[in-house]
Amino acid sequence: MPVKPIKAVLWDVDDTLFDYTTADRVGMREHLVAEGLLDAYGSVEEALARWRRITDEQWARFAAGEVSFEEQRRDRVRVFLGRPELSDDETEAWFERYLRHYEAAWALFPDVLPVLDSLAGAYRHAVLSNSHQRVQEHKLRALGVRDRFEVVLCAAELGVAKPEARAFHAACDALELAPHQVAYVGDHPEIDGRGAAEAGLFSVWINRDGASPAPAGDTGLRRITSLGGLPGLLGTVMSFGAPPTIR
Repeated sequence: MPVKPIKAVLWDVDDTLFDYTTADRVGMREHLVAEGLLDAYGSVEEALARWRRITDEQWARFAAGEVSFEEQRRDRVRVFLGRPELSDDETEAWFERYLRHYEAAWALFPDVLPVLDSLAGAYRHAVLSNSHQRVQEHKLRALGVRDRFEVVLCAAELGVAKPEARAFHAACDALELAPHQVAYVGDHPEIDGRGAAEAGLFSVWINRDGASPAPAGDTGLRRITSLGGLPGLLGTVMSFGAPPTIR
């Protein structure tokens, strides 16, 4: 249980609230089929692994301030296709076609609405994401949950990304709360879990498959495999029809 009262819950979005992994897989498969590119990558799994590796590499350049958000997105397309000569307009058009397939597969995890409903009267809610605000605002509205959050903060606008403590503290400042009054819930053990804990927040790592290894050392983060375990961690008594899964 928290030593001091938690007044707000700060949320990650992708693979925490929103099933990004499934949407990305389904969207990429549909896109590659539509583009006639599936055979070029051997399998959807191989194509997706390549896309995610390139995404991570280009995002690291953006996080380091080497390129803009738009530039990293265009370079993802150029590297993925192996076509460095593509113009900005051509890469944007390709990405927009991919987005249509990707967005068609968007969905919240089944445990999201129940936990947001259960915590609504007891805690304030906000979002902190390593993305672009325009992207995440659109996503949350499309998923029907934007009005659940007081504020949505993203790395592209903040100029600093998780796991930097400054990103977490910027969100706390926006809520006018001290870090120890804010719980952070995210799916990445290092970027979210360790980052929030080291920034002084009440850190909760949602490890849905139960397989990802925890960060080395005593980071102070709490681990759950379902959001049904969150109210218990925060001190809220709530039944989800099954015991909360906390480890």
